[in-house]
Amino acid sequence: MLHLSSKQLRTAATLKEKIQSLEKELGRILGSAIKAVAPAAAKKRRKMSAAGKARIIAAQKARWAKFKGRKSAAKPVMKARRKMSAAGRAKIAAAAKARWKKAKAQGKNSL
Repeated sequence: MLHLSSKQLRTAATLKEKIQSLEKELGRILGSAIKAVAPAAAKKRRKMSAAGKARIIAAQKARWAKFKGRKSAAKPVMKARRKMSAAGRAKIAAAAKARWKKAKAQGKNSL
């Protein structure tokens, strides 16, 4: 923008005015105002769950307490990890062994 001449700036201003008047005219023809479209369309923002937000807040409070040399009363609340049953693990192992057996039979060293 700094390297534009005054003539280029006047031309740009004239073009911008023409565009605005054409948008108004188009709005009158269509019966609704046309809004200028931003170069990047607005994306939907992800929403954070209340529990997730609470964990982040608790973790930040703990970090500040550690920084300030105090013990934190609020520790981050973590969900218990889900455990796989022995039967489920056995099914997965059996399927993997069958896959490898088939691959070896075809002479493959990788899947």
